[in-house]
Amino acid sequence: MQDFYLIVNWVVSLALLGLGAVSLIKNRSLVLNRVFAFFTVTIGIWIVASYISNDVHNSPHASVIGNYLVFFFSYISGYLLLWFAVALAEDIKTSRRLSKFTIPILLIGLTNFTPLVVAGAKRQGQVYAVEFGPLILLYFLGLVFFLGMAMYVLRKNIKVTSGEQRQHLVILYKCMSIALPIVLITEFILPAITGWFGLTNIGIIPMAIPVAGLYYSVVKLKLFNLQLAVVRSLAYLLTLAIIGSAYGLISYYITTYITLQTSSKWLEELLNVFLIIIAIAAYSPLIKIFRRITNALFYQDAYDPQAFLDELNKNIVSNIEIGILLRHTTAIIQKNLKCEFVQIGIRETDMTPMRIVGTKETDYSREEVKYVREHLLKKGHRRIVADELDQRDSHLKKILDDHKISFIIRLTSRADASGEALAYLIFGYKKSGNVYNSQDYRIVEIIADELVIAIQNALRFEEIENFNVTLQEKVVEATHRLRKANERLKVLDETKDDFISMASHQLRTPLTSIKGYLSMVIEGDTGKITPMQEKMLGQAFFSSQRMVYLIADLLNVSRLKTGKFIIEPSPVNLAEVVEQEMSQLTETAASRNLTLTYEKPKEFPAIMLDETKTRQVIMNFADNAIYYTPAGGHIKVELKETPTTIEFRVIDDGIGVAKSEQPHLFTKFYRAGNARQARPDGTGLGLFMAKKVIVGQGGALIFDSQEGKGSTFGFIFNKSQHAVPASMNKVPEPAKKPAAKKKPAPKKRS
Repeated sequence: MQDFYLIVNWVVSLALLGLGAVSLIKNRSLVLNRVFAFFTVTIGIWIVASYISNDVHNSPHASVIGNYLVFFFSYISGYLLLWFAVALAEDIKTSRRLSKFTIPILLIGLTNFTPLVVAGAKRQGQVYAVEFGPLILLYFLGLVFFLGMAMYVLRKNIKVTSGEQRQHLVILYKCMSIALPIVLITEFILPAITGWFGLTNIGIIPMAIPVAGLYYSVVKLKLFNLQLAVVRSLAYLLTLAIIGSAYGLISYYITTYITLQTSSKWLEELLNVFLIIIAIAAYSPLIKIFRRITNALFYQDAYDPQAFLDELNKNIVSNIEIGILLRHTTAIIQKNLKCEFVQIGIRETDMTPMRIVGTKETDYSREEVKYVREHLLKKGHRRIVADELDQRDSHLKKILDDHKISFIIRLTSRADASGEALAYLIFGYKKSGNVYNSQDYRIVEIIADELVIAIQNALRFEEIENFNVTLQEKVVEATHRLRKANERLKVLDETKDDFISMASHQLRTPLTSIKGYLSMVIEGDTGKITPMQEKMLGQAFFSSQRMVYLIADLLNVSRLKTGKFIIEPSPVNLAEVVEQEMSQLTETAASRNLTLTYEKPKEFPAIMLDETKTRQVIMNFADNAIYYTPAGGHIKVELKETPTTIEFRVIDDGIGVAKSEQPHLFTKFYRAGNARQARPDGTGLGLFMAKKVIVGQGGALIFDSQEGKGSTFGFIFNKSQHAVPASMNKVPEPAKKPAAKKKPAPKKRS
């Protein structure tokens, strides 16, 4: 029986220590990871010391030393459990306060290494009984205080948190609720009251329960983001175990057979070398098999976000009929997110009836639909999750649970988030039983933004189609005329493109010379010039630069037409690129009494992009914000990295874009009405080319606007899709544009 306790103790200890070490290696800068690592060390030592203190094969002196370790590390682990619970609840203020008590608590804990707590030990049957010192009550009260406060913190924060964080807290709370009472009763309370220590060996075994809970949080709920490390480690361990066992068994039987038949040592060595070669050869296919098995077990919910969005965008672009659009969209979402069902419910209007289309037929009563819609509108949230509802929303939770709905998201533009939704996106539970994670919610938010415009367009198309039933003959006649006109327009369009291409090529050469000579004169290469001359020449240089950008846009449009528009990716430090482009706009923003801010990330990964074309997009978004934001306004430039994406945004509080014009904003030569009034000299090519550049590189545009309140323009790239190959790890510095003395920064207009 003692061997069984020893095996359990070592397995639990090593499992905890391994998890703590991996979490610390993964990110040692986080308080949560550091506290957890120390917590696992103290628990591991406590478990092993408990076995040593009870082992009757040891001397009473060894038992006393073991008990010193038990009382000290159990006391410290209680304090660290409290700290870990606070850090897991993301209570930064309380976590900092606890850190200040570490030294005093350690000093108090050192009293456990004195006869004041453990006075001695004597054999009692199959274990050693502890003789308590005068401070045992103080030790016990301190331990119970730490553990009680830890459970209180967990319980309190379960009620106010949501999503994955709440799941972590719930699992830890439930596991500790089972394990702690057993450990306290068998290890401390029962021996202190009765003087009987017969269950002390058994009492430490329940610590395997929180260990299993922590591993579940790591693998299923991505605690510490260690899922990949744990799953990969499991694959390697299984591979090594199979190879090692097979090698040992085969080697043993072959060696035994050879020994019985002959005493040839060289034959044994030759066969062992042969077996080693086979084991090495078997490693690669075996590791692939176990990786597939572990991926199927632990990554059953995995999907490629970029491929998911690409497939969905292709469906949205190719389908305008509302029924087909909704059926295909819900099928694609269900396939990628691996949920039981997905539905889209469209509210009724004066022109269209209410309908619910999806991968599952569900009979919702009109009362239920009305209640859910009113509740969502009243709450004002875009998303409502069944697991996050409390007792105040018990009726809503019952409706969602009855229909097995995990969450609902309102399909409405961010600019009109407080109004009645156009439609509702409804999600069932995941087939795997897992909860939706933060990546799932981010993807769904992006999908919701795209679906709003797609459904609006499809509904308008449906209204027009229904209206045209009474005008079919006129439509046929008009279509015939339009076809002829379209053919003529195509001819004119080709003629226009040929002219633009020819004119652009012809204008680029003299403009390059003009720019070069102006730059030389401004920089003083031809002699000193007066300040007035410098100012006038600077304006001329600025205008010529704008002409260069305009010609570049026209040439790019021409290349798109002829299929010569090529993306040339290379390793790019996007943080440096944004900083360089923003530095050119600082003076322009200041001259218009605007506040332009950009906080450069301290560290940022290099990604594969076409630097020149991406620069033009960044400059275009920022330049538009400057020219379409009235004096006194604010422009914020953001560049951030998430675990899976790179995101860039330019946020202003300018004139915005009217809702009716937003669907056309990224088309060729299109400009919103208020933009034409604010600046008549734009071409309408900047946003068109920006979309081509970003989509052409596998990214997606970010756009949100409300007329009179401002706009957000930006883009998002998937990190894994644009990762720098290992052969190109050394990233060159972004090319810096030469700046003439006091020369206005060149601008690009859309």
